[in-house]
Amino acid sequence: MVPTSMNSVDQQISNMVAEINIDEWSGSYWEQGEFLALERLMPKSLIEDFMGEVAVVRPKINRNFIPKHKKGGSVSYYLLQESAPAILAFYQHQGWIDLLSRIAGVPLLLCPDEDPHACALYFYTEPGDHIGYHYDTSYYKGARYTVLIGLRDQSSSQLLCRLHTKEIDQEVQELSLATEPGTFIFFNGDKLHHAVSPLGEGEERIVLTLQYVTDPAMSFAHRWFSNMKDAVGYFGWSALFRKPTR
Repeated sequence: MVPTSMNSVDQQISNMVAEINIDEWSGSYWEQGEFLALERLMPKSLIEDFMGEVAVVRPKINRNFIPKHKKGGSVSYYLLQESAPAILAFYQHQGWIDLLSRIAGVPLLLCPDEDPHACALYFYTEPGDHIGYHYDTSYYKGARYTVLIGLRDQSSSQLLCRLHTKEIDQEVQELSLATEPGTFIFFNGDKLHHAVSPLGEGEERIVLTLQYVTDPAMSFAHRWFSNMKDAVGYFGWSALFRKPTR
């Protein structure tokens, strides 16, 4: 039997999905070059459930630093599978996935269990934590889509976005967004050029990321490269040898 708390999480997600105006969301998404940002979408009670699990995995943060590109902390999908049932229920909720699929106009699927980035936490907890401009490049045979959910934002740090960078008939638009608790951001990983500005002294920012794909197949060479990138830039070398929970 599913615990009462998990029934509550599932119901909160289902209620949220049922209230969404899909036509309005989809229109905004496509007008902005496959990008959508909404403030405080997620119910406060659901964010509180997630933050309870954040507290459990916080001691397992892997700190990473790539000169001139990024500095911060991360917790992988493998660790969330062990200790974050509410977050996992959200990532895997079929009604939620169906909603994202309708916005994107393509059927979306979960990433394979072997992908430590499928569902992860980013921690910006030390002065100067940041990430430089990049795309969420897909190494899968299909496209890769990213969801960001703000969990805590006691900072001056901003998500910096450049829209329409790959559309020759569109002028590039730059946005600077706070990711306050409950903020929802959704985009095609190969379309949005984005970064996170440096964290200030005594500040903290925590973000949940969810990844979905249109085709979960990946060549051996691309899997090797993706694993190396995630080990160096996010989750540490131990993530290469950790077996996913099934």
